[in-house]
Amino acid sequence: MASSPVYWDHRIPLPLLAAARAKVTVALVALLCFMNSYDGEFVFDDSEAIVNNKDLKPATPLNNIWSNDFWGTNLSSNSSHKSYRPLTVLTFRLNYLLAGGLHPVGFHVLNILLHAVISALMTDVFAILIGGLSYDEKGSILNHAPKTSLLAALLFAAHPVHTESVAGVVGRADLLCALFFQLSFLTYCKAFNRGSDRDEGFSVRWVVVSLSLCAAAMLCKEQGITVLGVNAAFDVLVICNVDVYELSRRLLLRRNPLDVRGLLRAGLTTRLALMGLGGLSMLYARWRIMGTGPPAFTDVDNPASFAENIFLRIVNYNYYYSLNAWLLLCPWWLCFDWSMGCVPLIKSATDWRTAWLLLLWCVLIGLISQALCSQDSQRRRTLTLGLVLLVVPFLPACNIFFRVGFVVAERVLYLSSAGYCLLLAYAVGQCCCRWPTCRRPLCASLLALLCVHVARCALRSHQWRSEQSLFTSALSVCPLNAKVHYNVGKNLADRGNSTAAIAYYREAVRLHPTYVHAMNNLGNILKERNELIEAEHLLSKAVSIQSDFAAAWMNLGIVQNSLQKFDQAEQSYWNAIRFRKKYPDCYYNLGRLYADLNRHVDALNAWRNATVLKPDHSLAWNNMVILLDNTGNLGQAELIGREALRLLPNDHTIMFSLANVLGKSQKYKESEGFFLHALRINPNSASCHGNLAVLYHRWGRLELAKKHYELSLKLDPKAPGTRDNYNMLRRKLDQLKQPTP
Repeated sequence: MASSPVYWDHRIPLPLLAAARAKVTVALVALLCFMNSYDGEFVFDDSEAIVNNKDLKPATPLNNIWSNDFWGTNLSSNSSHKSYRPLTVLTFRLNYLLAGGLHPVGFHVLNILLHAVISALMTDVFAILIGGLSYDEKGSILNHAPKTSLLAALLFAAHPVHTESVAGVVGRADLLCALFFQLSFLTYCKAFNRGSDRDEGFSVRWVVVSLSLCAAAMLCKEQGITVLGVNAAFDVLVICNVDVYELSRRLLLRRNPLDVRGLLRAGLTTRLALMGLGGLSMLYARWRIMGTGPPAFTDVDNPASFAENIFLRIVNYNYYYSLNAWLLLCPWWLCFDWSMGCVPLIKSATDWRTAWLLLLWCVLIGLISQALCSQDSQRRRTLTLGLVLLVVPFLPACNIFFRVGFVVAERVLYLSSAGYCLLLAYAVGQCCCRWPTCRRPLCASLLALLCVHVARCALRSHQWRSEQSLFTSALSVCPLNAKVHYNVGKNLADRGNSTAAIAYYREAVRLHPTYVHAMNNLGNILKERNELIEAEHLLSKAVSIQSDFAAAWMNLGIVQNSLQKFDQAEQSYWNAIRFRKKYPDCYYNLGRLYADLNRHVDALNAWRNATVLKPDHSLAWNNMVILLDNTGNLGQAELIGREALRLLPNDHTIMFSLANVLGKSQKYKESEGFFLHALRINPNSASCHGNLAVLYHRWGRLELAKKHYELSLKLDPKAPGTRDNYNMLRRKLDQLKQPTP
């Protein structure tokens, strides 16, 4: 385990910094790259994982985070994504508590700080992987490659592929996983810090601590378990100093048998057994927690995994690997989503894109041969551990062990990029050794590369600040991605630009003809524009493609109701409820249908179901009060209105309806109180002023009636009936002013 200074390190064109200064420098570069995302919005997946996740709210029991997935869905549900990351959700919950709500600044600032800390710690990780493990008299790790480790850490801190993990709040999972990954590795190294006898033993306690930190990494993101592979490779190559190439020759040629006793004395088998047992225990626990088995993905999420031809499946997987490699080499074309046609399938061996995967494997085989066959132990160690750090954290995303739900995902490269940066720093060192006269041009090139990366990080972080800029930026990268067009259209619709949204939704459907969510949203917009025939056609097609699409069934029912196809509308509503048992909005719309058909009891039952499922469903409560009022059931209407206000004490629409009921029951004083309360909440309600004027008119408080009639007409000169009532009041006032004969 004894180490010596790395021979190429002094040639790296960087200043020699003390350990603390190197960490601060790296952290500052990391902050510089991503600090402009601190005031960004919640974007893309943040909506489901944070904004709509009830597990973040103090009212939700804390224990729920241990039984729900990352998105707040119970793990036993068939709709669960099975991504079990309770420690990450716990940090979201702490952010929520500290900020007093969903304020994105705190979430973003913590992400940026985490990346800075991880980047700084990478100097220690790289120092050990490049220079080996040795300690001074005080027990501190000696850095035998200070310049190379600094360069690798700077490249890591400023790599643009990290933007999704840092600027997107849900990337917190990758950041926390990486942090515990590093701590697990560094504590594993501490197991060999035992003073003068450290070469003869190890500390079981620190190995157990390392396993605990691995478990914590896995509770942040599943990828965390791969640290065990890195620890094992480090142990074999650095602690036990095993020459893998020589070992392979001995085993294949059956010469000079392996020195098992030496390895046993070094404790390797004990440590590997501990890590193997710990890893298997974590995997078993993870499998039990998943409940109903792995998540179900579709060919839209990962089309290559559904290819019938096994050869083409393997070819496409390898093409995906080459795309990930390209993102590390040239992180200019970045996209928030790479599915739905962004990467067309390779369907023939003659496809020109197969050249990329051949190139990838040529490079990898060249690096592996250098790592195994080199006579230079430092080169062998650096290349091997660099490849291990590049490949092992990527294994869960490679489709070999199980199907994943994406084609390419920049976030999964967060840890693997560390291996790439290590290899790049090694390549720079080798170039400086071989061509010392090129040191100055190489220094300029390195500086230019870092500047370009910092600028790219800043630009990409700015794009992640809002959904509008994020989605629009993807149009030039993945113009064939239907989901990109869908998200641009949805963002435009949310901002009120439905005309532009229609064009993007139509393009999404054109690119992906079975895109039911795009059909549903387009149908909704067309429904609002009263283009009911096309809306019905789109929604009918959506439910024919995905028969359990509850939202599309409900929207189809609304359109059919508007087209007066009442029987079909009722059936569509019941289909929606069949596929989504707890669907308060559908019960509300079903109640509206029954009210239009004068099926008052059915309407009241439907609205009552809506309020049972969603106690704060204001529209359902209000419609019950109005229907009972219109049918003369004033007593029941009053009871319903009071019950609603106990749940929604500041709902001015329910106050308005209850005030009307109380006025008809001649409870003028109480009715007045509700009208005035409603006006304090919504002072510009013409109908509220008008109905309060009617109340005063009946009550005989004519001057107040006149005042509120005038306020109502000022807010809405065409308010129905208000002008006639006002004129009637004025005639009465004129009569009262005439002298008695």
